[in-house]
Amino acid sequence: MPRIRWWPTGAALAGGLALAALIAWALQPEPVEVEFAPVARGPMQVSIDDSGEMRARDRFTVAAPVAGRLMRIELRDGDRVESGQVLARIAPAPLGARERSEAQARVAATEALQREADEHARRAAESLAQARRERERVERLSKDGFVSPQALDRVRSDEVRAVNDVEAGAARARSAAAEVRAARAALLAQAAARGDASALVSVPSPVAGRVLRVADPSERVVAAGTPLMTVGDVSRLDVFIELLSSEAVRVAPGMPVLLEGWGGDAPLRARVRMVEPFAFTKVSALGVEEKRTRVVADLLDPAGALGDGYRVEARIVIWSAEDVLTVPASAVFRCSDAWCAFVVDGGRARRRTVDIGQRNASQVQVLGGLGEGQAVVRHPGNDLEDGARVVAH
Repeated sequence: MPRIRWWPTGAALAGGLALAALIAWALQPEPVEVEFAPVARGPMQVSIDDSGEMRARDRFTVAAPVAGRLMRIELRDGDRVESGQVLARIAPAPLGARERSEAQARVAATEALQREADEHARRAAESLAQARRERERVERLSKDGFVSPQALDRVRSDEVRAVNDVEAGAARARSAAAEVRAARAALLAQAAARGDASALVSVPSPVAGRVLRVADPSERVVAAGTPLMTVGDVSRLDVFIELLSSEAVRVAPGMPVLLEGWGGDAPLRARVRMVEPFAFTKVSALGVEEKRTRVVADLLDPAGALGDGYRVEARIVIWSAEDVLTVPASAVFRCSDAWCAFVVDGGRARRRTVDIGQRNASQVQVLGGLGEGQAVVRHPGNDLEDGARVVAH
């Protein structure tokens, strides 16, 4: 009997192929749920962030010029005082020959400091005049197109610093003059005290402003040099920011500063005046010794309700651009000796090598490897492989 061979019909063949495709689809791994983010153009800033403190520019610690009995201080924290106003009175203790010689030497020393402060103030005034002449010359050249706008900004910044130096020099000169008056008054009072035990030494204020802190208002016996109170002009505040020395080397005078977390709705603008040339050791909250340096910035906006010693969060902008190609920092990761990112292409994640430039906590500047409008994977996990299917989370 002849053998009958069976050949599948077209419908049976199609059904078999569909069943095989269904089995293959069922055996495929599930798509990985990820978060997408676009590669886009926009502004970008790189900043160094740390906490700062507001301080009165003209801030002085007033100390007892002589040893004796301090009369009760009637002033309180926050009281307004004028330059030369009597802050405290001291009934000096009788002087011996040695103490009298020390008082005379103190008068001579304060007079020398006053001459030095006057000379610094004179040189600051000359520097300001020179800075104004230079600014006027560069402005004329800038109008004719001979110098760049950056050079004009630099000389204007130099003029602002020269104005600040003049004001600081005048404040130092006033403080030195007040120290001379206090030292002379102490010597005269000591001489009078030999015949009149009720003679008092008046301690004047070196600056107009407010009483920031009274150490102890009680009547008591004090030694010469004992701090009595701190006074300052709170209408002129500076920003002091303590940075790690490794970060401070990236900061230069003239860089913009944004002050946040001070209690207002909008950030306050400031500008770096100087980076102190010395560092100090500070123990962090974790018990680690750190080398830190102070950065001093001038406040450009009105201080509002800020006062001496108030805390702020400072962002020193060390680089900025208005139109750069950026990608979220969470989308870029290290791969061997390069930087990579997963690009979403046709529902699959494709790993791409990325050339990056500047970066901050949330953004990375893209120099190559990615194009505007592409979608990348944020926070890619270790199980995400090149070519894996992905869906939006």
